[in-house]
Amino acid sequence: MGKKLIFLDIDGTLTKAGSNEVPESALKAVRSAQKKGHYVFLCTGRNYAMLSPLLPLGFDGAIASSGGYIFCGEKVIYDCPMTQEQRELAMNVFSKNKVFRTVECRDGSYTDEGFKEFLRENVRQGGSSELLRWREQIEHDLNILPMKQYKGQPVYKMVLMSRSLEQLEEPRRVLQGDFTFCMQDEDSYGIINGELVNKKFNKGKGIEKVCEYLHIHVNDTIGFGDSMNDLEMVETVGLSFCMENGNRKLKELADKICPSVEDNGLYRGFLQCGLV
Repeated sequence: MGKKLIFLDIDGTLTKAGSNEVPESALKAVRSAQKKGHYVFLCTGRNYAMLSPLLPLGFDGAIASSGGYIFCGEKVIYDCPMTQEQRELAMNVFSKNKVFRTVECRDGSYTDEGFKEFLRENVRQGGSSELLRWREQIEHDLNILPMKQYKGQPVYKMVLMSRSLEQLEEPRRVLQGDFTFCMQDEDSYGIINGELVNKKFNKGKGIEKVCEYLHIHVNDTIGFGDSMNDLEMVETVGLSFCMENGNRKLKELADKICPSVEDNGLYRGFLQCGLV
């Protein structure tokens, strides 16, 4: 087998969503593949600050912020935050339509102060408390700070959440020229969530940039993901896997399905490819 370039989503693929705990079997798979001469990159919607706890594990680089910030080893090969005009327009139109925002900068993330109360109100109205507990865990584990601490740093991506699709009609109309709305399915709590990503980049374009930098053909790439923000990765890599715990639509598009992150999925997927 020739040298392969392997791309791993984090949340729901390498770790449980919102966690920094990597199963021992996944670490074994990554290290075994690297010993065989393959490269293993993170390929994630997380910004640099959110993925940095995982970097000591020895990955060869990362595509962060859904493709907006890319580094190979110690070298940054792509860095594309929003312009100030784009950032201000997005912030204002989401605020006007009461869409909750989490802005992701290189070294930190900041969320609207009213967001927690929004989730608590949903629980009081009969929604599940699981979403609130999930969000509180993420804010703690990934160090998401209140919006009042945001000081205008460059923004790479925004995560958005609203009660209805109608609240997103004006933002879509205003922002669709420069941005893609990557929406997840409406969850069981009746809340719409998704991401605002610059059309200049995505995970697939990021993979192409890494391939060019390392002089590896895109046919020699393998990608593992679980959600619709992995769509461009699945469409770009030579061989794609969706986790069993992943999004239904992504499963239909991926080449193969491997077991869930909690069932040694990455190790078993690497095994299928002869990487370990």
